[in-house]
Amino acid sequence: MTPGPLPPLGWLGIFRLGLVQTALGAIIVLTTSTLNRVMVVEFLLPAMLPGALVALHHLVQISRPRWGYGSDVGGRRTPWIIGGMGLLAIGGVLASSATAWMATHVLGGTLLAVLAFTLIGVGVGACGTSLLVLLAKRVSERLRAAAATTVWLMMIVGFIITATTAGHFLDPFSPERLVLVTAVVAAIAFVVTLVAIQGIEGPTAAVLTAGAETNAKAHAASGGGFREALAQVWSEPKARRFAVFVFFSMLAYSAQDLILEPFAGTVFGLTPGESTKLAGVQNGGVLGGMILLAVMGSSTWGRRFGTLQDWTVRGCIASAIALTTLAAGGFYAPDWPLHLTVFFLGLANGLFAVAAIGSMMGLVDTGQAQREGVRMGLWGAAQALAFGLGGFLGTVAVDLARVLLDSPVLAYASVFTGEALMFLVSAVLAVRVTRPLPPHPGPANDRSPYPAAGEPAGDTGGH
Repeated sequence: MTPGPLPPLGWLGIFRLGLVQTALGAIIVLTTSTLNRVMVVEFLLPAMLPGALVALHHLVQISRPRWGYGSDVGGRRTPWIIGGMGLLAIGGVLASSATAWMATHVLGGTLLAVLAFTLIGVGVGACGTSLLVLLAKRVSERLRAAAATTVWLMMIVGFIITATTAGHFLDPFSPERLVLVTAVVAAIAFVVTLVAIQGIEGPTAAVLTAGAETNAKAHAASGGGFREALAQVWSEPKARRFAVFVFFSMLAYSAQDLILEPFAGTVFGLTPGESTKLAGVQNGGVLGGMILLAVMGSSTWGRRFGTLQDWTVRGCIASAIALTTLAAGGFYAPDWPLHLTVFFLGLANGLFAVAAIGSMMGLVDTGQAQREGVRMGLWGAAQALAFGLGGFLGTVAVDLARVLLDSPVLAYASVFTGEALMFLVSAVLAVRVTRPLPPHPGPANDRSPYPAAGEPAGDTGGH
């Protein structure tokens, strides 16, 4: 007897998946923040070394579609979540060991760190992709915005708890203590993942039976193989448009990360402590935007103001307005209300981020059947590539603008304006994702050889 579909997850199930995201955040914050500081401050190594390693872990995540395809073929996401978390934990411990080794042997430690951060990238990609697919498929449309907010906030909670607790146990600092603390955090994160994910996909036999039957039909129709699956997904207009949207919007989102505090110090004269507090103001705005959209998206009253796709566009436009305002404010420093402007920027970013993630969850099963993992992986790869490039390109743009314009205010204003334009382009791209497709021209002129299940080739259906 073929088992019926599992009921949508309630708040307890969403919280359990959020715990996996918390575990991800716990290991990531040590490898991308704590180890960064140790290399530069304690070991006096060039700042570009940890920067290159962090960029490497983003670059490796371009492989996300492959890991998503693996979970599609198997019909279950749990093994990929657990396996990815295991690789992330091993990579985290290796990264701390490599950092400790750099104290006595820089070259050997660096080579080991390259391996470690490669494993970290693979682990985050495999675990994170399947986790989002599982969340998307098991959460009802009504709770998608709230679920996206919950798992995002729980990842931030992982950052905070780990940074605070690990920071306490790292003093007095020693390389051996660094490795020990990282190993304990990685072990706890892996155990939390095992407990949280247990049984959330339902009875193993039932899921495998249903998944095997569906996959057999899908692969018989498509010919199977990762390249064919990726080609199928890329041929879907909505999936392709959303990937381009994710890249541009996340490029604009991440390009501001490394230049906001230098802007506050250079143009507004804020001290290091004051500029750090400014980052807290921005994160407070992000949190407020996320919670606001979660409440509106999960309530009958709030949904009257538009869909998640509508809020994605509005969040992009609001972010563009905030960045333009920030660019203009530099010309009126120090009298401009900088903190209020930065809070508005964070609020707009929070609205955009949750709406985009919620939209991603809604679109993941639109198109060719049994390609949810590849689809989510494609979008995750676009995000990882944008994050890897964003921070670096933002700093390069500021340096270049300062040389050409010979004015810090003009330099920062030009970069913020450029980011605002990218958000406006992203808003247009977001509109195009759900725009009705033109009438199908017929089989002779169809550019896509891969018809979606139950639909004519070249069309992914309405949303």
